[in-house]
Amino acid sequence: AMASGQVQFGRKRAVPGCPNPLFLRWLTELRDSAAEKGQRTQFTYQKAIGSLRKYPLPLRNGREAKILQHFGDGICRILDERLEQYYSEHGPDAPIHSLPEDDAPPPRRNRSAEPPPERPQASPRKRRQPAGGGGRRAREYVPQKGSGGYAVLVALYRHSQAAGSCGFLLKSELQREAQPLCDKSFTLPEPGSKYTAWSSVSTLIQKDLLLKTHSPARYSLTEKGRELAERLEKRGSPLKDGAQGSQTVDLTEEEEEEGEEEPQPGETRTECEEEPAVALPARTGAEDPGLSGAGNSQASGSSKASWGGSSDPTPEVTLLPGTFEILLCVDFIETTGGSSARKQELVLELRRNGVQFDVRKLHVGDFLWVARQRVDFVPGQLRAPPARELVLDYIVERKRMDDLCGSIIDGRFREQKFRLKRCGLRKPIYLVENYRSATHLSLPESTLSQAIVNTQVVDGFFVKRTQDVRESAAYLTVMTRFLQRIYANRTLQSRSGDEDWGVLPPQPPPSPTPPCSLLTFTDFNQGAVKNKAQTVKEVFARQLMQISGISGDKAAAVLEQYSTVSSLLQAYDSCTTEQERERLLSSVRYGKLHRNLGPVLSRTVCQLYCTPGPLP
Repeated sequence: AMASGQVQFGRKRAVPGCPNPLFLRWLTELRDSAAEKGQRTQFTYQKAIGSLRKYPLPLRNGREAKILQHFGDGICRILDERLEQYYSEHGPDAPIHSLPEDDAPPPRRNRSAEPPPERPQASPRKRRQPAGGGGRRAREYVPQKGSGGYAVLVALYRHSQAAGSCGFLLKSELQREAQPLCDKSFTLPEPGSKYTAWSSVSTLIQKDLLLKTHSPARYSLTEKGRELAERLEKRGSPLKDGAQGSQTVDLTEEEEEEGEEEPQPGETRTECEEEPAVALPARTGAEDPGLSGAGNSQASGSSKASWGGSSDPTPEVTLLPGTFEILLCVDFIETTGGSSARKQELVLELRRNGVQFDVRKLHVGDFLWVARQRVDFVPGQLRAPPARELVLDYIVERKRMDDLCGSIIDGRFREQKFRLKRCGLRKPIYLVENYRSATHLSLPESTLSQAIVNTQVVDGFFVKRTQDVRESAAYLTVMTRFLQRIYANRTLQSRSGDEDWGVLPPQPPPSPTPPCSLLTFTDFNQGAVKNKAQTVKEVFARQLMQISGISGDKAAAVLEQYSTVSSLLQAYDSCTTEQERERLLSSVRYGKLHRNLGPVLSRTVCQLYCTPGPLP
């Protein structure tokens, strides 16, 4: 027996290889071929190789590789074609998770064994090797102070250390928190460049420093990113320019050198808080407070508006008469999907009527109108500065009779009306389009007619009935020209988005030409996100509305007295008898007529929150 203290020598156990060596070999060949031709696709193949090496499970075909990062439709299609050729040469039962026995793997490139280049006159400079020998070590990525990467990491770290932090920030929130820490703008590119400070975020995600989840995107720090951000925060105050020395790597500069990563064929970016899904003639710039320079003399704003220098996150925007144009905005769902011929008919009718419109992503409603600032081109710049946009107080929800029937059945009808009333616009319009006949639908025509009447009488919407798509386009055309006339001589001012989304500010006192207080398009669309992070009060309201018989007005009335579930449960606990508990909410008044909620609904809510275990 060998002594316990004796050192035992032997061969090291082999590290498990990639479970998909065949795919790995084909990608390596594609990368080397692209490198010999000087094509930039070599970097794409290299990223795919790195992703494939990390994947621990075997893949049966190229389509299954679509779940991996950097694998688009193009690479997956190439792998399937090579796999089909491989089966034709080796048989349909040939193994694909191991290399063929008669086919050795390609030798690894050994630069030390390669002959020196045939240029004896000018030998290439040798890179400095670290002390102790070995290969070149990967340098740690540390963003430079004042760069976009530095600002994002430090802003997220400070937010995570605050009391009551949820651990993540949305894009707009992260840009607002990080802007004071950054020397560049997060929304406007530098003159002559297409990159902003936000471009460094993709690099932080690739370096496993930042985590992006959900839609709209939520950004949070990984463990590795938290450690780096903590070091940056501790060293942030005493650092001066150049203190990092040669060890500092500016992630923003690297992003500008390599360029933004181009998506593979078939890949699309799915960030909801990014640019709209359909290209716009002019990008919205309502969130930009830095356009008060050249080419923007038509709008006046607050002198306090600066990048992160103002306590108000929304800069003041004032559009004087003659400095803006009224533009119809169409939700992209109204032009894509479903019956494309029918939806294109609406677009064709609007163009035939000479209506200027823009297709973009709207989180609530199907049509609305914005006042877009007219901007001039700046000498020496390729594009005009982004124009600011203010949303007029009119929003249209379009429903065909068959769509109205389906929305009533699946519950979207109540929810959409509730969101329209709370979107911050004062004059919602319900456009009912009689597409085909209402006699062949799942609900009787009388039920649909009653729902339309309730929308007008109870909910206070203006209801417009049309016969077909052409008449709907004609109504939108007339509304556009009507709004262009009534807003032509008005001064438009922005108002900040209310924290309690849906609470409308009071109307200004009457005057001959009062200034209009409007939301910016960015504040409106971000506030209308359906699956955004919700407060406890909003979740409680949605929960109450799931009870049969409780509308949005009734839920709002309950919330005025009991804003959270905890406050309602405390009120129930303070009741002495069961009858008193069941009648607790019966005297709550709701709506314009101030009617009582009633004992039936009060008893139902009491049973929901006070019954232990499942309901009977």
